[in-house]
Amino acid sequence: MELSDHYIATFIHERSELLLEMERYAEEHHVPIMQLAGIEALAQLLRIQNPATILEIGTAIGYSAMRMAEALPNVHITTIERDTARVEKARDFIGRSDVAAQIRVIEGDALEVDNADLLPQYDAVFIDAAKGQYQKFFEKYSPLVPSGGILYIDNMYMHGLSDLDIKEVPRRKRTMIRNLKTFSDWILSHEEYTSAFFPIGDGILICLKR
Repeated sequence: MELSDHYIATFIHERSELLLEMERYAEEHHVPIMQLAGIEALAQLLRIQNPATILEIGTAIGYSAMRMAEALPNVHITTIERDTARVEKARDFIGRSDVAAQIRVIEGDALEVDNADLLPQYDAVFIDAAKGQYQKFFEKYSPLVPSGGILYIDNMYMHGLSDLDIKEVPRRKRTMIRNLKTFSDWILSHEEYTSAFFPIGDGILICLKR
C-alpha cells in the first residue's frame, strides 16, 4: 500500500517565509527543487551523519543548500551551478537568509570545475544536477570523499521513468534514463561503496564509502 500525500504531509516541518517564497518561485518558473518529503529525509540523514563539509552538484536557486545549512548550523557547503541566471537567483536568496556565511556558490560546469578551487576533502557530496551525467559527476568528485563519507544522489526514480522499459520512456529522455540505469548497475557493484536506494521523494541513492 502506498502512503497517501496527506499522511506524508503530516511529517513536513513548517518552513520560513523565505523558503516558501523560493518554493513558489520554483513552481512559477519551472525550476526543479527537491520534493518536500525528499529534502526532509535528506536533512535528517545529514543530521545523523553530521558532516562538517558538503559539496553540492547542482545549486539551482539555492533551496537545498539552504535547507542543508539550516539542518547543520556548523556545516560549510560548496555548491556548483552552471546556469548564470540561477546562480544570480541563488546568491540573492542565500544572501537574504540566515545561513549565507555557510554557503559558497561556484558558477561553472561541474564537470569542468578545477578541483583545486575546492576543499581537498568533503564529508558528504550531494548530486542533483544533469541526471544523465551522474556517473561522470560521481567519478570526478568521489575521490574528494574520505572513507566513511557519503554521497547522496537525488532523482534516481525520475518520476517513475526509471522503472519503465526503455521503449516505454519518451524518446527525448531515453538517453538520460539509459545512463541513469547504467549508473545504478555500476555503483551497486562498486567495491568501494555500500549503496542503498531510499524510495523517498523522487528516490535518493545513498552511497557509503568503505
